[in-house]
Amino acid sequence: MRRTGLKRIVRSRHFKGLLYGAVLLLAVTALGTVVYHYIGRPTATWIDSFYFTFITIATIGYGETVDLSTHPMGRLFTVFIAIVGISTMSYLFSTMVALLIDSDLNAELRKKRMEKDISEFKGHYIVCGIGRVGSNVAMEMVKTHRRFVIIETDRAALDNWLEHHPQSFHLHEDAADDEALLRAGLANAAGVFAVTGDDSHNLMIALSVKLLNPKARVVVRVHDIRNTNKAKRAGADEIVSPDFTGGMRIASAMVRPHVVNFMDQMLRSDEGLRVEEVVVPASFSAAPLSVLAPKSKEYLLMATHEHGKWTFNPPDDHVVKAGAVLVIMASPDGRVHLEKLLKA
Repeated sequence: MRRTGLKRIVRSRHFKGLLYGAVLLLAVTALGTVVYHYIGRPTATWIDSFYFTFITIATIGYGETVDLSTHPMGRLFTVFIAIVGISTMSYLFSTMVALLIDSDLNAELRKKRMEKDISEFKGHYIVCGIGRVGSNVAMEMVKTHRRFVIIETDRAALDNWLEHHPQSFHLHEDAADDEALLRAGLANAAGVFAVTGDDSHNLMIALSVKLLNPKARVVVRVHDIRNTNKAKRAGADEIVSPDFTGGMRIASAMVRPHVVNFMDQMLRSDEGLRVEEVVVPASFSAAPLSVLAPKSKEYLLMATHEHGKWTFNPPDDHVVKAGAVLVIMASPDGRVHLEKLLKA
């Protein structure tokens, strides 16, 4: 059973009821054993006393292993033990059944509710594969406050992620399957990360995505750099090789250590500081940067990209038109603030 599932069971009211019932049953058994040992002394042993208590609670009723013929109060005590013990046993049985039914029912209801919520998503991202690379991609989505859905076939890998992020939207499916992609909201998704550990599987995911939603941006992970051209033909908009970029990162750490250190500190910042891009909406009328994106402590404008040309550190009177891309350094809140400002 999934560890996250176990946690939900432990927190359920039925599980707590099961614990209370077990404690009560142990208390009744201990009480009966002690009292019968006292009543039946000196002939009744501890085992005789425990056995008599057990067969009374379990309604086995083989007879009085502890002689109560001269102890009418002892027989009244037996009635008390029987009523409380049998009631507790019945309660434990019904609670156990309710716990099993509730666990399966809740899991199915959560799945249906999750799929319903996903169907209403727009502009979200789909992370196909939540292994070593995919988990880092998903973590970046979390840190930058972006909505995403995980598709993963490996139950262990999915459970490992959900143990730390139980509220994540996810599907235990094959990401190359069209139905799985559609259930993940591909029709309204902004992009898909094909980052499983298998290059051929990532190519199939890219191809499936482009056939279902050509507008969705697809970033593909390839282990073998020779598969780059195949990924492009499959429809990948961007191709990343962790081996290649890792080598570049190592080289940069040697020849430009301060730049690398700056980037590392930015990525580790508690504020989620990132270099982001914001697209100027089509409804926006041409305006200078002083009006479009006035200086703010929440973001720093670094460059604009228009008609295939870059303008670095543009002046305040630089006129920007709809469709232009603003490259900024900002926290997630700063990015959202600028996006709202542009849509106002």
